[in-house]
Amino acid sequence: MTDTVTGTTVPKILIVGGGYAGFYTAWKLEKHLRKGEAEVTIVDPLPYMTYQPFLPEVAAGEIEARHVIVGLRRHLKKTRVVTAKVTGINHATKTATITPADGEPWQESYDQIVVTAGAVSRTFPIPGIADNAIGLKTIEEAVAIRDRILTNFDRAANLPAGPERDRLLTVVVVGGGFAGIEVFAEMRALASSLLKDYPQLTFDDTHFHLIEAMSRIMPEVSLKTSEWVLKSLAKRGAYVHLDTQVTGAIDGNVELSTGETIPSDLIVWTAGVMANPTVVRGGDLPVEERGRIRTRPDLRVGTAEEVVEGAWAAGDVSAVPDLTGAGVGGYCVPNAQHAVRQAKLLAKNLVAVLRDELPREYVHHNLGAVAGLGLYNGVFQSGKLSIKGFFAWVAHRGYHGLAMPSWERKWRVIGDWWHNFWLNRDNVSLQTVQNPRYVFEEFAARPRPAAPAPEAAPAIDPKSVVGENAPVAGAKADKADKVAAN
Repeated sequence: MTDTVTGTTVPKILIVGGGYAGFYTAWKLEKHLRKGEAEVTIVDPLPYMTYQPFLPEVAAGEIEARHVIVGLRRHLKKTRVVTAKVTGINHATKTATITPADGEPWQESYDQIVVTAGAVSRTFPIPGIADNAIGLKTIEEAVAIRDRILTNFDRAANLPAGPERDRLLTVVVVGGGFAGIEVFAEMRALASSLLKDYPQLTFDDTHFHLIEAMSRIMPEVSLKTSEWVLKSLAKRGAYVHLDTQVTGAIDGNVELSTGETIPSDLIVWTAGVMANPTVVRGGDLPVEERGRIRTRPDLRVGTAEEVVEGAWAAGDVSAVPDLTGAGVGGYCVPNAQHAVRQAKLLAKNLVAVLRDELPREYVHHNLGAVAGLGLYNGVFQSGKLSIKGFFAWVAHRGYHGLAMPSWERKWRVIGDWWHNFWLNRDNVSLQTVQNPRYVFEEFAARPRPAAPAPEAAPAIDPKSVVGENAPVAGAKADKADKVAAN
């Protein structure tokens, strides 16, 4: 882009992905860049960023879904927002292929590229999982989980005790990390709160199973703390299957490596994530063995020995060395805590490079781990310090409430908590919103099919008809001939 006033070329910065890292990079670039110093474009197929730590509470009806997303156009006033996918990166020519939902793809040129495409659910080729399970990476998935639970309670209340009712009231979560434990506990709390409105159902009719392949849950906390979480879940009637793998889920029948089969109408998959393959595989940036973009501690793409000029990466799609030594395999773990902080430093470093200054290396000591385990219950771990129960739940809401970007979003989330404290959850399923035209289609008047045209009578040859069946016209003609002869 050329500045029409000075005639100089303005650097073009292309940000691939509008999640944590992408949004915060653009947000902070708007703060640090001088007017006209660079042109920033952010590309994402969704027009909003999702604050994923709140997805379990959305699934449990504690927070309104729209309040945990951050509209890119509303909050990025100086950034060009493009709602589309980046399906290719050719850094050798510094161009990216932009593919919109409608219209033809185009080539977008850039001077600096920031790859923050995030991660997607990582699954395995287990029969039935792709067809029957649902992840927990998007706001749409969280809403669908909530509506499925509420709808299944409505359906089960009309059925007698038996296999079909048990299936509707059985929830299976695969994966015992933070995301799995949080959504598992929140859904268990939601189901318990619903029972007062369904006198036909009892607590014993609901069944919650968590499947974990390892011998423990929540590796981010101490073993003692994870055992406390297990006991807390058990008290609330939840079952945790350790050292167990899912071997099949055809037609919703969850088959376990122990030989047990659990029929379920809701299977939530939280067993790991992987870097966005569309962006990683569609580009020429260096990739490490786990499929993430090789990234230096200063967040430039490359290795300690070689820098890929003009390319940056952060968040779940990147392999950033953890200089504190606490990271798994020597790299920062893929979580929001790192993504946000990396993005803030990346924005500063990118501006520094534009001004011929040196970038700084990313160093962040883990502040600890905090998780919500349903209403008024949580767990917090920082070093050897462990807090459990109500005060940990307060810490969980306090930390994430402050971490939610922009005061406008913070107040909406806090308002949801405040209203639910006094008014309880709004437990109504809106599952039919996924097919909003069903009532209109059922009763809409449609044009009647056209009536078939009557068949034309076959032509009659008068010479072939004799006697009383002779045509009238022929008879009149004969009478006229006789009159004329007389």
